[in-house]
Amino acid sequence: MTLAELDWQARAAAHKARVNRYAEPYLARRSAGKKHPVEDFLFTYYTQKPGQLSRWHPGAGVVLTGAAAAERLDWKFYRAANEAELQAAGAPAAGPAAILDTEKFLEQRREAVDFARIILGRTAARPAQFGCFGLHEWAMVYKQEANAVRHEYLELRLGSGGTDQVVEDNRIRCTHFDAYRFYTPQATGLNELTPTRENQRDMEQPGCLHANMDLYKWAYKLSPALPSELVMDCFELSWHIRAMDMQASPYDLAEWGYPPIRIETAAGKADYVAAQRGFSADAAVLRERLRAAVDAL
Repeated sequence: MTLAELDWQARAAAHKARVNRYAEPYLARRSAGKKHPVEDFLFTYYTQKPGQLSRWHPGAGVVLTGAAAAERLDWKFYRAANEAELQAAGAPAAGPAAILDTEKFLEQRREAVDFARIILGRTAARPAQFGCFGLHEWAMVYKQEANAVRHEYLELRLGSGGTDQVVEDNRIRCTHFDAYRFYTPQATGLNELTPTRENQRDMEQPGCLHANMDLYKWAYKLSPALPSELVMDCFELSWHIRAMDMQASPYDLAEWGYPPIRIETAAGKADYVAAQRGFSADAAVLRERLRAAVDAL
């Protein structure tokens, strides 16, 4: 496939505008020394920085043509398209033409590609579980008065005692290591499972909010070999999941514009599961797109 300069420059500009909708408020807050408990998360927890995210990439196998393509030859994992690639893509033989150096990318990122292929495939193959009710966030502040650990600038909606009671009154069965590892020491023994980095590939399941948020992580870790539009689709799903995850958390975020999902009640649990099922369905589509892109590599 070949893209003329006007076409790919337009896509690059559209991508940057899409990223800026999320990145610019975050950068403004950071400059002002302010925090947002929901909307900063994708830029602070994940390692992809706004500047990296805003760089548009067409993905593997796409030839970029035109004068601006010459700039790409100085970007990591790009090289000049050879004659055979130009002919196969129907690109003009004269003038700058850049393409992803897939061989070099795989040489340096093989481990990431292989792990992503495993985690995406095994997660998709498991049945989704919808009975966690977001209690991982509650377990992260269990007995907080003793631990004094997370989000010290936020109030607990039910107070410390009420929060602890919700944890003790419910079954906790978190399957995601990167949520479980933030549990307070008193909460780790309450989880019915013991997720670890080593068993991650054998435990993650497609109902998990955090596993579905992490589609963004696998997407950007495979950049620039994936089209940036796919990376941003994963980012935006993760953004919406984060909002719902924090609405169901023990924190009082009403003043931030995020009314609570009261998972301590039967109605709140039903609302949580309904949203969780919707996100799981959306994530299944993106997971398949990511798997197809990885297989193509």
